[in-house]
Amino acid sequence: MELWVAVAAIVAGVSGVVAGFVVRGILLSQNVKSAQDKAARIVAEARASQKDMILEAKDEKLRLQREAEDEARAKRGELQGLERRLLTRDEQLDQRADMLEEKGRKLNDREREVEHQRDELGRLNQERVVALEKVAGMSAEDAKGVLLEAIREEAEHDAVKLARSIERRARDEAQDKAREIIVTAIQRVAADHTAEHTVTVVHLPSDEMKGRIIGREGRNIRALEQATGIDLIIDDTPETVVLSGFDPVRREVARVAITKLIADGRIHPGRIEEVVAKARAEVDVTMRQAGEQACYDAGVPGLPADLVKQIGRLKFRTSYGQNVLVHCVETSHLAAIIAAEMGADVQAAKIGGLLHDVGKGIDHEVEGPHAAIGAALALKHGMPFKVVNAIAAHHQEVEYACIEAPIVQIADAISASRPGARGETMETYVKRLEELQAIADSFTGVERSFAVQAGREVRILVRPEEIDDLSATRLARDIVKKIEENLTYPGQIKVTVIRETRAVEYAK
Repeated sequence: MELWVAVAAIVAGVSGVVAGFVVRGILLSQNVKSAQDKAARIVAEARASQKDMILEAKDEKLRLQREAEDEARAKRGELQGLERRLLTRDEQLDQRADMLEEKGRKLNDREREVEHQRDELGRLNQERVVALEKVAGMSAEDAKGVLLEAIREEAEHDAVKLARSIERRARDEAQDKAREIIVTAIQRVAADHTAEHTVTVVHLPSDEMKGRIIGREGRNIRALEQATGIDLIIDDTPETVVLSGFDPVRREVARVAITKLIADGRIHPGRIEEVVAKARAEVDVTMRQAGEQACYDAGVPGLPADLVKQIGRLKFRTSYGQNVLVHCVETSHLAAIIAAEMGADVQAAKIGGLLHDVGKGIDHEVEGPHAAIGAALALKHGMPFKVVNAIAAHHQEVEYACIEAPIVQIADAISASRPGARGETMETYVKRLEELQAIADSFTGVERSFAVQAGREVRILVRPEEIDDLSATRLARDIVKKIEENLTYPGQIKVTVIRETRAVEYAK
């Protein structure tokens, strides 16, 4: 029984295996058939797609061929049109060449005709010249000379007339222009002028101070007059002392000294000399500051310090009663305006106008006219040539070398000619006093001299080691003699020679 069961199981297993192989074969055959069908479909679809692509390629090929043919046809049309235009232009050029050739032939014919006419005219002209020579009795060269001479004389006559007309018109225009420039300069520079006098008034705090200034037996006032060279006039005018002297620097020194003495209260000869020395130093500082201010007002900064100091000395100088420093600043402004109107060097005109009278500050120390002294001073300090020439030529003592020189002279004349700017009598008076002092200073042994009492007296301080008492008397007589020979003056002049011996020792 068990055997049959085992056999059955084996038979069943074998049957199952066989059945599996059969089923597998059936399934494989179905899959192969399905794949073959699918492959057939794919091949059919590919063949259909290939046909479509071939058809599309053929269509594209035909389209491109048509476009190429159309483009080629258009190019052929353009080329044919261009060819036609070129043929037309060639024909036109040929026609133009023919026309030019024809014109050339005509021109050649015209030139031959003109040449023939020129020869004919030359022959006729020669015959005419020969006939004229026979009639006039002179050759053609002589006739030409006569004609040229007549033409030359006529031309010279016309030229002279024209030159005179131009010169007259230029002179009139120049006068009008110069008048306009000068009037413009005068109007633009308005300055007030105050007459310079020979007296200075010092106000006192009380009349008691007059007695202290006079001192015991007048020793203080004598010391003041001797130290400053200024006359002190103390009269009945209340609380007033008048300083009289022609030199404004001395008057200023005396004024400053007296003001300091009054403020200090100690007034005696020793103190007076000390204060006068300090006053001189202060006046020097004032003059330097005045020079700097003048340079600033004139618009010419940067001048050398020594030159600025010399300009400041003009603050206390007068010319015909006109303050020289104010006059120089005004001349600088006028010269600058005129130079600007004329297109000249404005800066050179400014500096020349400011420095044109700088020589007046030292003309009593150096020989020569103040213009030459000022020019030498400017040259020494390195001023430009235009400035030096303007200073030297402003009184026409040298020739003008640049346009700025006459401009400065004109500005100087305008400033001096203003109404009230100058007083001739004052200048003459001051010059006489200066000459009086110069005569006294010219003698050996004289230390200082002062013209006082309106020029009626000269006080002369001598060096005691060089002049003894006997020589002092002889010196006074010699000075009187020279004054009588060289000066013209009203009345009489008193000459006082002062010889003072001082013994000074110091207690230690």
